[in-house]
Amino acid sequence: MAETVLRADGIEAGYGRVQVLWGAGVTVRRKESVVLLGANGAGKTTLLKVLVGLLPAWKGHVFLDPDEVTAWRTDRRVRRGLAYMSEIGVFPGLTIEENLRVGGQFIEKSALKTRMEELYGYFPDLATRRGTLGGALSGGQRKMLGIAKALASSPKLLVMDEPSAGLSPLFVSQVIQVLSKFREQGLAMLIAEQNIAFLDLADRVFTLEGGRIRFEGTVAELEADDSLHKAYFGLS
Repeated sequence: MAETVLRADGIEAGYGRVQVLWGAGVTVRRKESVVLLGANGAGKTTLLKVLVGLLPAWKGHVFLDPDEVTAWRTDRRVRRGLAYMSEIGVFPGLTIEENLRVGGQFIEKSALKTRMEELYGYFPDLATRRGTLGGALSGGQRKMLGIAKALASSPKLLVMDEPSAGLSPLFVSQVIQVLSKFREQGLAMLIAEQNIAFLDLADRVFTLEGGRIRFEGTVAELEADDSLHKAYFGLS
């Protein structure tokens, strides 16, 4: 079995006095793509924020390859090889080039320069508009920039919060196609989504309901469960 790059156990967290997560946990192995599936309000964003250090865990533990990082700041986790893409994903007041430089700020300048040229090869629409502000891009282009920005540091693990948010089905398909290329290269991914189209990328699936993990398994196992199939595929 492949080594685990991320493991979270027994995570409880929330905002103020409002508890959102109740003993939630997730694991991602090297070169594995995991989809965290759940409806709006299930607690997906809260769990991701705990994993990347943007929100403290009330209880539980987070491990990154193989150190416990529960108390680490976000920048230290990024230096260890974690990258995070929020729903917004980009800085609208910065250019495409500047966004990529922010994303790769913790690697050496020469390595970043090489990495940026690699990314421009994957995202030709960005390459021809390097000086364009992020806020001037279309929704689909902003999403692509968000992915490129997150990948600028050549991370071991890419954590994404609803990459389908605000996109048409056509652009969702394009995002999945782009991510599949990096998956083929062995990039580990944790993708929080409510759009089941992203299950095409999944080696394993976790479902989150009411702040609790309700299922862990393969896509085939998810589809074989009558109640889960009805909940997630019956409304697709």
